[in-house]
Amino acid sequence: MEFSTGFGWTRLPVLAAVFILGSVLTVSAQIIPPTAAMPDEDAEAAEAPDVNDPDVLRGIDVDKLDWGQLAIDASTLNDIIAAKKRAQAAAKDGLNWATTANANGSSAVTVKQSVSSFWDARIGADMTVTSEPRTMSELLAQKATNGGSVPQSSGSAWAAATAPGAGAIWDKTAVEARVDPGAEQSKLGASLTKSVPLSNDTSLTLQNGYSVNQQGTTALPGVGGRITRNYGTEQSAKVTLTDTGTSITAGQSLSTTDDKWLRKVGAEQKLFDNVTVSGSVGETSQGAINKSLTAGFKKSW
Repeated sequence: MEFSTGFGWTRLPVLAAVFILGSVLTVSAQIIPPTAAMPDEDAEAAEAPDVNDPDVLRGIDVDKLDWGQLAIDASTLNDIIAAKKRAQAAAKDGLNWATTANANGSSAVTVKQSVSSFWDARIGADMTVTSEPRTMSELLAQKATNGGSVPQSSGSAWAAATAPGAGAIWDKTAVEARVDPGAEQSKLGASLTKSVPLSNDTSLTLQNGYSVNQQGTTALPGVGGRITRNYGTEQSAKVTLTDTGTSITAGQSLSTTDDKWLRKVGAEQKLFDNVTVSGSVGETSQGAINKSLTAGFKKSW
């Protein structure tokens, strides 16, 4: 939001000088007492005003000019500038909307807003919005792209905050909560991060994560609803080589639904202009090996 006066701050002093100069010239030329006596040498030196001189106020109704714009206390300019900066910061920290079209005809809509800059607290929502079919052909097309069913709108709300750590034990604390009313799911997670420099171009990042997932079931006639909770923990170590843009990660996870630790290793390589390639190999609870290889583009602004 920009704040400006009717004439603009940069042109206001010039316009004021023109008005004042024109007023002085007009008053000096028209309001001279007829009985005023002047010395002879002064009368000879003074030049009579020429009727052909241009009138700087021609075409301007002086009575309708907003002279109040000139009545500005210089001491209040700092307050005006500070208010302008606060308005710009409020617009910057306002709601941030983003929309992405999905292949099935729905749209992924995300909205987030900063709540506090002290702890980097944020709130937001992730939604999947579907459009109502207007014709039978659109209905059949939606069913064909969704396995015979019509896509439904859904959404979840979340809140996240990042806080400092506890001295030399860890550097950063991150907390996130997410609620999905439609699926009757909720999640609360926290992570503790510690970074240790190994050399000038190599660093080690240790992270411990903890989460609680809650899943509810809809009550049926004669059968009450049921709530189940799943507790999980995850540990990881990441080595980053700044010069080559390479990072190697090794970690393990454990939850109440698994009876053993599931290990995972991965690597990420930066190619050029924020383009990265990453791959990982991890265990699953069924005993199979999960392999993945992805490439992506990362840009922050």
